[in-house]
Amino acid sequence: MARTRRLLDNYGPGKIGLSFELFPPKTPEGETDLFQNLRELVAFGPSFITCTYGAGGSTRDKTLDIAGRVKREFGLPVASHLTCVGATADDLRQYLREARDRDIDYIVALRGDPPKGEEAFRVTEGGYAYACELVGLLRAEFPEFDVAVAGYPEMHPEAVSLDADIDNLKRKIDCGADIVITQLFYSNARFLEFRDRCAGAGINAPIVPGLLPVTNLTQVKRITSMCGAHLPEEFQARLEASEGQPQEQFEIGVEHASRQVEELVREGTPGVHFYVLNKSRAAARILGQMSLPESAR
Repeated sequence: MARTRRLLDNYGPGKIGLSFELFPPKTPEGETDLFQNLRELVAFGPSFITCTYGAGGSTRDKTLDIAGRVKREFGLPVASHLTCVGATADDLRQYLREARDRDIDYIVALRGDPPKGEEAFRVTEGGYAYACELVGLLRAEFPEFDVAVAGYPEMHPEAVSLDADIDNLKRKIDCGADIVITQLFYSNARFLEFRDRCAGAGINAPIVPGLLPVTNLTQVKRITSMCGAHLPEEFQARLEASEGQPQEQFEIGVEHASRQVEELVREGTPGVHFYVLNKSRAAARILGQMSLPESAR
């Protein structure tokens, strides 16, 4: 199936690019559940679907399998994540050749986090230390792929300062990345400040907010502790007051995420990227009760 649109075509005046992020299930049952949930999400007309890529190539084949199946079954553009962790430049080239053969549309180019059990990122001999190098490889040798990169509204945990982190993001854009998809966040004020600082640094690419609706406080505390995202005090207090009441926590999380999306759209963000954790219930509730501007579909 041929590419249906360029990545940047999903964003522009009067459009809201909508995308969902999946991860490769570990079991056949998990894959069945994923595609059942995805059918509900596809009804909202997403612009594209992304699928994560395990550190060190641990889900290399499965990532491409899932992305390819999404494209075959739903006719949507798809993106594969790709990281520098545990891979030489030649390993990355081989993966990209296979992704091209499977008609993957976009690449989400990342440095990647250290594998489980390791505290720091280590450069593989013959590999890359920075995502901007991976972007450079894509632009030089695989120009058929459009490229998304990550941004951190509350600063990458390893960055020495927010300004340094934004400088690093600008390098990725200058190397040829098309759009920025942000790490999850729960304070729109912090995202909007980040967006303004990016504009001041000369970053003109679309900056797409990434959202993970809270459906379980324990789970989201673990996730935010790893990525450095901040839970607003009032929001966290409401969730803690509903501990042991999963439906109540779900409703609080959906309400908060819905307000986030409404405000972000009013503030002119070019799209919304949902981290759905292979589920559909929260994102479907949010989108089902909103009237978003026409997407790029």
